[in-house]
Amino acid sequence: MTERLSAEAQRVQDVIAAAGLELEVRELPASTRTAAEAAGAIGCEVSQIAKSLVFHRRESDAPLLVIASGSNRVNGEAVSALIGERITLAAAEFVQARTGFTIGGVPPVGHASPMEVFIDEDLRRHDEIWAAAGTSHAVFRLTPADLEALTGGRVVRVT
Repeated sequence: MTERLSAEAQRVQDVIAAAGLELEVRELPASTRTAAEAAGAIGCEVSQIAKSLVFHRRESDAPLLVIASGSNRVNGEAVSALIGERITLAAAEFVQARTGFTIGGVPPVGHASPMEVFIDEDLRRHDEIWAAAGTSHAVFRLTPADLEALTGGRVVRVT
């Protein structure tokens, strides 16, 4: 018998299913809050973690989701240049309000409000990657192509 998912993880599972993908959200006993914790809990490389970072577009007051390889640090100036607007890493309250999830569990899909999505081109180096699924203990495995199809995100250099 499969254990029941938390409400947040089930919301992500439902979005994945509605997209027609057969990907399974898993809730783990170990924390997956950071890329390093997630890689340790899953048993993969840190670079295989697709971390969802929400940025605050300063002029338009809109969110921007950057899904980066766990081993990369996002270059805010480079991303700002791509959109023609200053960005800052979003505060916890902004993230919660715009995504419906808390930092450390923000998934690439299922957000409370729509937002533009950028995907780190370095994620394409892997056959499989892992993303958060709504809580600091929930993840799902997918391919970079799945991530691109699921989010409609634009693949860019974020470093």
